[in-house]
Amino acid sequence: MTRTGFVMAVAMVAISSLAFGGQAAAPAQKKAAPAAKQATGEKKEAPEKKEAADAKVQLKDLPPAVKATVEAETKNATLKGLGKEKENGKTVYELETLVNGRTRDLMIDAAGKVYDVEEQLDLDKAPAPVKAAIDAKGKVVALESATTNGKVHYEGQVLTKAGKKVSFDLNPDGTPVKK
Repeated sequence: MTRTGFVMAVAMVAISSLAFGGQAAAPAQKKAAPAAKQATGEKKEAPEKKEAADAKVQLKDLPPAVKATVEAETKNATLKGLGKEKENGKTVYELETLVNGRTRDLMIDAAGKVYDVEEQLDLDKAPAPVKAAIDAKGKVVALESATTNGKVHYEGQVLTKAGKKVSFDLNPDGTPVKK
């Protein structure tokens, strides 16, 4: 499962559990046809270069720079998970947190630098062009603001009028992110 797919699954479980009074619910995952995704701006599953599966790690086992970053980023958050993986031949760490009841996931490089942050977001907090683009696609199921190397975009899933869940990745101006 890709990191984004995992994050979307976690977000959907969190949203589903809120909708069902705290009871866990299994997320349904359906993929739109690749041509339809590309034409409508939904996420295209890009092949990631991961050499090994995600591995759980303990705080005590982290390199000092990564440990310092994790400790700083969890001061006002609940630590939900900590993992280690390889991306493009480099070791990176995924920090899963809960802040004020919302999911927030961070990717940290081996030097302790946060290079990716994904935060659960309510639709009314998204920029107007993003809201309009999402409303045109269907009813929002999950929405996150994502900041990758300082660049913000919005990703999530909608339930279309046809009853299908489709993923999207939008720029702040509401246009699809080009992969």
